[in-house]
Amino acid sequence: MRVTGAVAVRVLAQLRRDPRTIALIVGVPCLLETLLKELFAGRSPVFQHVGAPLLGLFPFVTMFLVTSITMLRERTSGTLERLMTLPLSKLDLLAGYGAAFALVAAIQAGVVSALTFGALGLEVQGPRTVVAALAVANAVLGTALGLFVSAFAQTEFQAVQFMPAMVFPQILLCGLFVGRGAMATWLRWISDALPPTYAYDALAHTAADTLDGRFAADVAVVCGCILLALGLGAATLRRRTA
Repeated sequence: MRVTGAVAVRVLAQLRRDPRTIALIVGVPCLLETLLKELFAGRSPVFQHVGAPLLGLFPFVTMFLVTSITMLRERTSGTLERLMTLPLSKLDLLAGYGAAFALVAAIQAGVVSALTFGALGLEVQGPRTVVAALAVANAVLGTALGLFVSAFAQTEFQAVQFMPAMVFPQILLCGLFVGRGAMATWLRWISDALPPTYAYDALAHTAADTLDGRFAADVAVVCGCILLALGLGAATLRRRTA
Protein backbone atom coordinates (compact mmCIF):
# COMPACT_ATOMS: atom_id res chain seq x y z
CA MET A 1 0.00 0.00 0.00
CA ARG A 2 2.86 2.38 0.85
CA VAL A 3 4.56 1.63 -2.49
CA THR A 4 1.31 2.24 -4.36
CA GLY A 5 0.92 5.55 -2.57
CA ALA A 6 4.46 6.56 -3.52
CA VAL A 7 3.73 5.83 -7.19
CA ALA A 8 0.51 7.85 -7.02
CA VAL A 9 2.31 10.80 -5.39
CA ARG A 10 4.97 10.67 -8.11
CA VAL A 11 2.37 10.73 -10.89
CA LEU A 12 0.47 13.59 -9.24
CA ALA A 13 3.72 15.56 -8.86
CA GLN A 14 4.36 15.15 -12.58
CA LEU A 15 0.87 16.37 -13.42
CA ARG A 16 1.24 19.37 -11.13
CA ARG A 17 4.30 20.47 -13.10
CA ASP A 18 2.33 20.26 -16.35
CA PRO A 19 -0.37 22.96 -16.30
CA ARG A 20 -1.35 22.24 -19.91
CA THR A 21 -2.38 18.71 -18.96
CA ILE A 22 -4.39 20.03 -16.03
CA ALA A 23 -6.10 22.44 -18.43
CA LEU A 24 -6.89 19.54 -20.74
CA ILE A 25 -8.31 17.39 -17.97
CA VAL A 26 -10.43 20.05 -16.25
CA GLY A 27 -10.84 22.94 -18.67
CA VAL A 28 -11.74 21.14 -21.90
CA PRO A 29 -14.79 19.26 -20.51
CA CYS A 30 -16.08 22.52 -19.01
CA LEU A 31 -15.64 24.25 -22.37
CA LEU A 32 -17.36 21.45 -24.29
CA GLU A 33 -20.33 21.31 -21.91
CA THR A 34 -20.68 25.09 -22.23
CA LEU A 35 -20.56 24.86 -26.02
CA LEU A 36 -23.24 22.15 -25.96
CA LYS A 37 -25.44 24.36 -23.82
CA GLU A 38 -25.05 27.28 -26.22
CA LEU A 39 -25.48 25.15 -29.36
CA PHE A 40 -28.80 23.80 -28.09
CA ALA A 41 -29.90 26.99 -26.36
CA GLY A 42 -33.23 26.87 -28.16
CA ARG A 43 -33.61 23.11 -27.75
CA SER A 44 -33.13 22.46 -24.07
CA PRO A 45 -34.35 18.80 -24.21
CA VAL A 46 -31.38 17.94 -26.46
CA PHE A 47 -28.89 19.33 -23.95
CA GLN A 48 -30.70 17.56 -21.12
CA HIS A 49 -30.46 14.30 -23.11
CA VAL A 50 -26.73 14.40 -23.90
CA GLY A 51 -25.41 16.52 -21.04
CA ALA A 52 -25.30 13.87 -18.32
CA PRO A 53 -23.86 11.05 -20.49
CA LEU A 54 -21.13 13.31 -21.82
CA LEU A 55 -20.37 14.46 -18.29
CA GLY A 56 -19.67 10.83 -17.45
CA LEU A 57 -17.85 9.94 -20.70
CA PHE A 58 -15.47 12.92 -20.85
CA PRO A 59 -13.17 11.38 -18.19
CA PHE A 60 -12.86 8.20 -20.27
CA VAL A 61 -11.65 10.20 -23.27
CA THR A 62 -9.33 12.59 -21.46
CA MET A 63 -7.74 9.98 -19.18
CA PHE A 64 -7.12 7.64 -22.11
CA LEU A 65 -5.23 10.40 -23.90
CA VAL A 66 -3.30 11.65 -20.87
CA THR A 67 -2.37 8.19 -19.60
CA SER A 68 -1.25 6.82 -22.96
CA ILE A 69 1.11 9.77 -23.47
CA THR A 70 2.35 9.76 -19.87
CA MET A 71 3.14 6.04 -19.91
CA LEU A 72 4.77 6.34 -23.33
CA ARG A 73 7.15 8.90 -21.86
CA GLU A 74 7.89 6.50 -19.01
CA ARG A 75 8.69 3.73 -21.47
CA THR A 76 10.78 5.68 -23.97
CA SER A 77 12.76 7.59 -21.33
CA GLY A 78 13.77 4.38 -19.54
CA THR A 79 11.92 5.41 -16.39
CA LEU A 80 9.70 2.33 -16.54
CA GLU A 81 12.69 -0.01 -16.78
CA ARG A 82 14.31 1.68 -13.77
CA LEU A 83 11.07 1.44 -11.80
CA MET A 84 10.80 -2.26 -12.58
CA THR A 85 14.23 -2.88 -11.04
CA LEU A 86 12.90 -1.65 -7.69
CA PRO A 87 10.87 -3.80 -5.27
CA LEU A 88 7.78 -2.71 -7.16
CA SER A 89 5.24 -5.16 -8.54
CA LYS A 90 3.17 -4.57 -11.64
CA LEU A 91 0.11 -4.35 -9.41
CA ASP A 92 1.76 -1.59 -7.35
CA LEU A 93 2.55 0.39 -10.48
CA LEU A 94 -0.90 -0.03 -12.00
CA ALA A 95 -2.63 0.68 -8.71
CA GLY A 96 -0.52 3.81 -8.25
CA TYR A 97 -1.43 5.13 -11.68
CA GLY A 98 -5.06 4.17 -11.18
CA ALA A 99 -5.25 5.89 -7.79
CA ALA A 100 -3.58 9.06 -9.08
CA PHE A 101 -5.82 9.41 -12.11
CA ALA A 102 -8.92 8.41 -10.14
CA LEU A 103 -8.19 11.33 -7.81
CA VAL A 104 -7.72 13.65 -10.78
CA ALA A 105 -10.94 12.31 -12.29
CA ALA A 106 -12.78 12.97 -9.04
CA ILE A 107 -11.57 16.58 -9.15
CA GLN A 108 -12.55 16.83 -12.79
CA ALA A 109 -15.99 15.36 -12.12
CA GLY A 110 -16.50 17.74 -9.20
CA VAL A 111 -15.57 20.85 -11.19
CA VAL A 112 -17.48 19.90 -14.34
CA SER A 113 -20.51 18.74 -12.33
CA ALA A 114 -20.60 22.02 -10.39
CA LEU A 115 -20.60 23.95 -13.66
CA THR A 116 -23.03 21.71 -15.53
CA PHE A 117 -25.55 21.16 -12.74
CA GLY A 118 -25.18 24.75 -11.56
CA ALA A 119 -24.60 27.50 -14.10
CA LEU A 120 -25.60 25.45 -17.15
CA GLY A 121 -28.80 24.14 -15.57
CA LEU A 122 -28.47 20.45 -16.37
CA GLU A 123 -31.08 18.35 -14.59
CA VAL A 124 -31.13 14.62 -13.90
CA GLN A 125 -33.81 12.65 -12.14
CA GLY A 126 -31.35 10.28 -10.47
CA PRO A 127 -28.62 11.02 -7.91
CA ARG A 128 -25.96 13.40 -9.14
CA THR A 129 -23.41 11.61 -6.98
CA VAL A 130 -23.96 8.44 -9.04
CA VAL A 131 -23.18 10.40 -12.23
CA ALA A 132 -19.93 11.61 -10.64
CA ALA A 133 -19.07 8.08 -9.44
CA LEU A 134 -19.62 6.68 -12.92
CA ALA A 135 -17.40 9.44 -14.31
CA VAL A 136 -14.58 8.33 -11.99
CA ALA A 137 -15.07 4.68 -12.98
CA ASN A 138 -14.92 5.65 -16.65
CA ALA A 139 -11.71 7.58 -15.95
CA VAL A 140 -10.12 4.47 -14.45
CA LEU A 141 -11.23 2.49 -17.51
CA GLY A 142 -9.66 5.09 -19.80
CA THR A 143 -6.49 5.01 -17.69
CA ALA A 144 -6.20 1.24 -17.94
CA LEU A 145 -6.73 1.26 -21.71
CA GLY A 146 -4.21 4.08 -22.05
CA LEU A 147 -1.62 2.03 -20.16
CA PHE A 148 -2.23 -0.84 -22.56
CA VAL A 149 -2.08 1.01 -25.89
CA SER A 150 1.03 3.00 -24.89
CA ALA A 151 3.03 -0.16 -25.57
CA PHE A 152 2.20 0.05 -29.27
CA ALA A 153 3.27 3.65 -29.95
CA GLN A 154 6.82 4.92 -30.49
CA THR A 155 6.04 8.64 -30.41
CA GLU A 156 3.49 10.87 -28.73
CA PHE A 157 1.97 11.58 -32.15
CA GLN A 158 1.33 7.87 -32.60
CA ALA A 159 -0.20 7.71 -29.12
CA VAL A 160 -2.61 10.50 -30.04
CA GLN A 161 -3.57 8.60 -33.20
CA PHE A 162 -5.11 5.90 -31.02
CA MET A 163 -7.85 8.39 -30.15
CA PRO A 164 -9.62 8.21 -33.54
CA ALA A 165 -8.72 4.54 -33.88
CA MET A 166 -9.96 3.28 -30.49
CA VAL A 167 -11.93 5.93 -28.63
CA PHE A 168 -14.03 7.78 -31.20
CA PRO A 169 -15.65 4.64 -32.70
CA GLN A 170 -16.63 3.52 -29.20
CA ILE A 171 -18.26 6.88 -28.46
CA LEU A 172 -20.09 6.85 -31.80
CA LEU A 173 -21.46 3.33 -31.25
CA CYS A 174 -22.39 3.57 -27.57
CA GLY A 175 -25.89 4.93 -28.29
CA LEU A 176 -25.25 8.58 -27.49
CA PHE A 177 -25.89 9.95 -30.99
CA VAL A 178 -28.00 7.16 -32.51
CA GLY A 179 -30.09 4.74 -30.51
CA ARG A 180 -28.65 1.25 -30.64
CA GLY A 181 -32.00 -0.10 -31.74
CA ALA A 182 -31.77 2.01 -34.89
CA MET A 183 -28.30 0.71 -35.80
CA ALA A 184 -27.57 -1.94 -38.40
CA THR A 185 -27.34 -5.39 -36.87
CA TRP A 186 -23.58 -5.72 -37.39
CA LEU A 187 -22.98 -2.34 -35.76
CA ARG A 188 -25.11 -3.36 -32.78
CA TRP A 189 -23.02 -6.52 -32.40
CA ILE A 190 -19.85 -4.42 -32.29
CA SER A 191 -21.53 -2.04 -29.86
CA ASP A 192 -22.33 -4.95 -27.54
CA ALA A 193 -18.60 -5.64 -27.18
CA LEU A 194 -17.54 -2.06 -26.34
CA PRO A 195 -17.24 -0.84 -22.71
CA PRO A 196 -18.58 2.71 -23.33
CA THR A 197 -21.88 1.17 -24.44
CA TYR A 198 -22.50 -0.03 -20.90
CA ALA A 199 -21.06 3.15 -19.38
CA TYR A 200 -23.49 5.23 -21.44
CA ASP A 201 -26.38 2.93 -20.58
CA ALA A 202 -25.62 3.25 -16.87
CA LEU A 203 -25.46 7.04 -17.18
CA ALA A 204 -28.75 7.11 -19.11
CA HIS A 205 -30.42 4.99 -16.40
CA THR A 206 -29.10 7.38 -13.75
CA ALA A 207 -30.39 10.42 -15.63
CA ALA A 208 -33.83 8.78 -15.82
CA ASP A 209 -33.64 7.50 -12.22
CA THR A 210 -34.17 3.87 -13.28
CA LEU A 211 -31.51 2.26 -11.11
CA ASP A 212 -32.77 -1.26 -11.69
CA GLY A 213 -31.21 -4.61 -12.50
CA ARG A 214 -30.15 -3.41 -15.95
CA PHE A 215 -28.25 -0.56 -14.32
CA ALA A 216 -26.51 -3.00 -11.97
CA ALA A 217 -25.56 -5.22 -14.93
CA ASP A 218 -24.12 -2.22 -16.80
CA VAL A 219 -22.01 -1.24 -13.78
CA ALA A 220 -20.80 -4.83 -13.39
CA VAL A 221 -19.71 -4.93 -17.04
CA VAL A 222 -17.85 -1.62 -16.70
CA CYS A 223 -16.04 -2.89 -13.59
CA GLY A 224 -15.18 -6.14 -15.38
CA CYS A 225 -13.79 -4.21 -18.34
CA ILE A 226 -11.64 -2.16 -15.96
CA LEU A 227 -10.14 -5.35 -14.51
CA LEU A 228 -9.59 -6.77 -18.00
CA ALA A 229 -7.95 -3.57 -19.22
CA LEU A 230 -5.69 -3.50 -16.15
CA GLY A 231 -4.68 -7.09 -16.90
CA LEU A 232 -3.84 -6.16 -20.48
CA GLY A 233 -1.90 -3.16 -19.22
CA ALA A 234 0.08 -5.34 -16.83
CA ALA A 235 0.91 -7.72 -19.68
CA THR A 236 2.71 -4.92 -21.57
CA LEU A 237 4.56 -3.20 -18.73
CA ARG A 238 7.92 -4.67 -19.64
CA ARG A 239 7.49 -4.02 -23.34
CA ARG A 240 10.04 -1.60 -24.82
CA THR A 241 9.06 0.92 -27.47
CA ALA A 242 12.51 2.30 -28.28
